[in-house]
Amino acid sequence: MTTMKQQHFFSFSLLLFFFLHSTTTLAQPVAAPASPIIPSPPAPVPPALVPAPPALAPAPAGPTNVTKVLEKASGFSLFIRLLKATTTDAQITHQLNDTNNGMTIFAPSDNAFTSLSSGTLNGLNDQQKVALIQFHVIPSYIPITQFQTVSNPLRTTAGDNSQYKYPLNVTSYSTSSVNISTGITNSSVTGTVYTDGQLAIYQVDKVLLPYDLFGVKPPAPAPSPSKPNKKGKAGDSDDDSTPDDAKVGTSAAVSTVSSMAMQNVVVFIAATASAVFCL
Repeated sequence: MTTMKQQHFFSFSLLLFFFLHSTTTLAQPVAAPASPIIPSPPAPVPPALVPAPPALAPAPAGPTNVTKVLEKASGFSLFIRLLKATTTDAQITHQLNDTNNGMTIFAPSDNAFTSLSSGTLNGLNDQQKVALIQFHVIPSYIPITQFQTVSNPLRTTAGDNSQYKYPLNVTSYSTSSVNISTGITNSSVTGTVYTDGQLAIYQVDKVLLPYDLFGVKPPAPAPSPSKPNKKGKAGDSDDDSTPDDAKVGTSAAVSTVSSMAMQNVVVFIAATASAVFCL
């Protein structure tokens, strides 16, 4: 009997627990529907990287400005003045830009100009001043080490390098001993002002005076002697100044004498023939 009571009590307890649990569950609020998931906007795609244009190569440097080089070196103001006055500086720039031969310049210092005799340059006209400055310029690049092997006379931009024109002779025994002779001036290279493989500028201690402008011109060749007159026959006079009328008179007289002689001969022959027939 007791066991049955325990079973009923256990069943009742189980039913009560189930009831209470169901009530609690039903009493809970219904969960709100889940909010719809809004997809996030796609991340912006970075623009494609455009390759940067290749860097432009630096523009090729122009030819070296000779006057600026000399101004920076200082001590060449008189030579610079003549380069500009004769427009030789522009000629040098043009040649450096148009040829690969380069150029060599012998630049006299200010002391070289002041050591000239008074009035040496004042007597030159504009064309001669151009020739003087061009005489200091060689139209090719010559390193200091090559002066020992150059062929003399060197040709300058002044032109003709023959004996009495614009000859320039260089003698070198080492890089520290380079002598220049023009036939008028003996000068020496006293230093290298500038060199870059295309242009070389060397300082000289004297202005290079060309023979054509400052030398004594050689005497003109003497005229060839005239041929002597041929002498006539013996007894004839060398003087051929007999008037033409006298010559005509003489010829006529000779002709008359000859005619008379012929007549005499004919008469003689006729007389002789008559005498023979008479015999």
